[in-house]
Amino acid sequence: MGDDGPVKDVAEAIERVMTKAHKKSELRKMGMYDPVDGKFKPISSYQLSFDSQQNQLEPSYYWLLDFIGEKGWKWEKLIDNFMASPGSGQFSELNMKATKMQEEGMKILGGMNQVIKSVLNLVYDLKEFELRLAHYDDADGKNGKEKVSEGMLALKQIWLDNVDLKRGRGSIHQMSAELGYSTLREAFMMANSQEDLKKINKDEHGGLINDQVLRILIPRLSEFLKWVDYSEKELRKRFSIERNYLKSQVETIKLYSGWMKPYLIAAEKLRQQGFEKDAALVNAFSTTMFHLELFTQKGVDSPDSKYKPKRDYKSVMVIDFKFRGHVSQRVTQKGDYGYGMGGKINIIYKSYALNDEEIAAAKELLDKADRDSSLVFSADVASDALADLKEDLDYFLMSDDEKKEEEAKMKKTEAKKEDINPFSALFGFGKKKKEKKKEKKGPVAIEDIKKDNFLEKKMRGDAGESAASWLYLAYDIYKKAHRMASAAGEGFDTHDDDAVSKYAEGGDVSFGGSFKGAKSN
Repeated sequence: MGDDGPVKDVAEAIERVMTKAHKKSELRKMGMYDPVDGKFKPISSYQLSFDSQQNQLEPSYYWLLDFIGEKGWKWEKLIDNFMASPGSGQFSELNMKATKMQEEGMKILGGMNQVIKSVLNLVYDLKEFELRLAHYDDADGKNGKEKVSEGMLALKQIWLDNVDLKRGRGSIHQMSAELGYSTLREAFMMANSQEDLKKINKDEHGGLINDQVLRILIPRLSEFLKWVDYSEKELRKRFSIERNYLKSQVETIKLYSGWMKPYLIAAEKLRQQGFEKDAALVNAFSTTMFHLELFTQKGVDSPDSKYKPKRDYKSVMVIDFKFRGHVSQRVTQKGDYGYGMGGKINIIYKSYALNDEEIAAAKELLDKADRDSSLVFSADVASDALADLKEDLDYFLMSDDEKKEEEAKMKKTEAKKEDINPFSALFGFGKKKKEKKKEKKGPVAIEDIKKDNFLEKKMRGDAGESAASWLYLAYDIYKKAHRMASAAGEGFDTHDDDAVSKYAEGGDVSFGGSFKGAKSN
């Protein structure tokens, strides 16, 4: 695998980060470089393997998990891969569970998609209603007296095109075009009341229309004015109903999203992966393989209480569990059938001394590998689905009082921008302080990780000593607790007893092993 390829586990991610961020001479001083092999190595590492058809992985995993957690270490499970051979009964059972989760999730997703389409239609309808209602507001004078004539002309045009046109040849449009009533349409657009029609008909005002046209327009204008009142009431009622319906539909989408999320997450977790090309997984055999990885960390205090460095340094332990087991079906005392697995357990212990930038960069590499190799489905489907409609939804779901408050805030903001005092501008009064640029959140780029200063070297040395001591305790006590052969005493021989402490003092350290006399914190 190349240096730019996806990483398999956090130990490989840590190696990638440390070798890119630090020179070989720096790693050698930290005790994380092997001059013989010319490769990066952890501060200390151990491996424990045993094969038993009676012992399963679960007791060993939970023993170490509890032992580490009870001593104040913060742990995370970063890798949880498994795969069963196609010929085993567990393979069929796991696939059936995954398929059931997928089917249930897709049913809910289908229902949610229908609701999203409904929301889109409602938003477009509400926009059209709002445009139409603006004409009524103009005609009523709510938007200023100068808008009244504009509002009435727009409503008259809508009435002529959608209501009166249904009369066929008796409509005002048809009569003006085909029956010679050339002044009929213009007179209707000019008059807003019966009095206006009579004034237009009188000779002293020019006599624009005759009595025949007047008799046609009197009932038509009366019908139009009634239509304005009725249609405005119905349109406002429908606008309110659809806006309330939009609220319920948005809440329904959120509800669907909450129902669907557990099924899709469970289906993804039941996806078998990690051992596709492993020679131990034979199709016809009844075999199951697991890979679990625990990442544990514990902070160290600054040696100078008056000075707190910008970066925190952590003692880090990585414990890898790899299991290859034979699956057999067993009957419990209650008569239930369950899977029993015995096989080979391989536990790999590694310790490191890292700062928070190096840890974040390593986790980012691991997350990127997960994103590239698996299906990524957003945890908050509802927010993603409605993201593009957010502005419209916020507008239509606000009450009238909230809209007024929002408009008042916008007017105040605009007024402040326009209120420019020439004297203030001339002498620099009232200038806003420059806002500090917000620091970008997220992991630091590997090439931007800086070298340790004097105090940080001391902290990394303390972190390395603590990590190596605790790692040996976890390894040694596990063996003794399970009656396995273990080294006599607390620790074991090494080439340099004070390797990490020398790095903490700024010396040139070549660390070749672990500690003698490992101490518990």
